Amino acid sequence: QVQLVESGGGSVQSGGSLRLSCAASGYTYSDVCMGWFRQAPGKGREGVAAIDSDGRTRYADSVKGRFTISQDNAKNTLHLQMNSLNPDDTAMYYCAALYAGSCPPLTLPSYYDYWGQGTQVTVSS
Repeated sequence: QVQLVESGGGSVQSGGSLRLSCAASGYTYSDVCMGWFRQAPGKGREGVAAIDSDGRTRYADSVKGRFTISQDNAKNTLHLQMNSLNPDDTAMYYCAALYAGSCPPLTLPSYYDYWGQGTQVTVSS
């Protein structure tokens, strides 16, 4: 059973930085795509970034150049470095995973089979 546990959320002022982490366990196969999604109150779930087993990444246009997704060599921990945060980044951030050789488009969160409980990020102006 795959389990994902996020950490690192918090409150920060506009222009600040946060680093989210996602501890993963229970993988059965090595080809795994992992991603970060976010959901603000009253809005749908939005794809932020994703990375596959070969290290190929995808980013939403809204975070390109500001956010960086990475994973450790053992693929047990996923990170999201978030810089130049602004109030529009305020949301609950979720870690997600699926068994796949490459990641699906970020516009398709339904493709992801495993989800964490989320960690809140709040950016004040």
